[in-house]
Amino acid sequence: MRKVLQLLAMAVVAWPAGVWAQAPKDGIVISGEDVKAVLKYAVDTKRTTVDNTIRVIDMGAYQLSVAVVHRGPTGRPAEAGAAAAPANPQPACGEARPGVTGPGGIAHDDTAETYIVISGSATLITGGIVVNGRRSAPDSEVTTILNGPSCTGTMVGYTSREVKEGDIIVIPERVPHGFSMIADHVTYLSVRPDLKKVLQKGYVNPGLKK
Repeated sequence: MRKVLQLLAMAVVAWPAGVWAQAPKDGIVISGEDVKAVLKYAVDTKRTTVDNTIRVIDMGAYQLSVAVVHRGPTGRPAEAGAAAAPANPQPACGEARPGVTGPGGIAHDDTAETYIVISGSATLITGGIVVNGRRSAPDSEVTTILNGPSCTGTMVGYTSREVKEGDIIVIPERVPHGFSMIADHVTYLSVRPDLKKVLQKGYVNPGLKK
């Protein structure tokens, strides 16, 4: 029994040390120039995805992703309907409600998000449920680099609010969210704790690789 207790004590002592040893030993800076470089890279490469992960940082017990997102004008309230769902071969998710239309949105299984609006304004929608949704593909950029496993579809029962430069919005895991109207543009940073380490370890945006 004494030997078993000794082994357990050694394991308890060693486990946190191993985790802490992997954590950063100093502060990590993502500069304003880095953010601009990532946005410029997206324009230069004619990137069609508005979401751009800057870095995925290994914090030891978890990862932390920092992204910048630039969305242009919608021109009118963005809508998604059941008619678009059959074109996506991924498994269905959310509640099935045939024929329902409305703003499109997404919910992430494992990653919360904190938005920090750095430019522009928009109508943000959060909450409610996703209906007639589809899962993100396991090998897609959404799943591996941006947000982890997610469900995209039509949002119903949501709350609308206007967000503008300087605003900070916290979106918990599995809470649907999207934008129903963008008059000109909205650009925001997104900080994403990755507690389950579902994102690509050590990812660095190609715009920062020289």
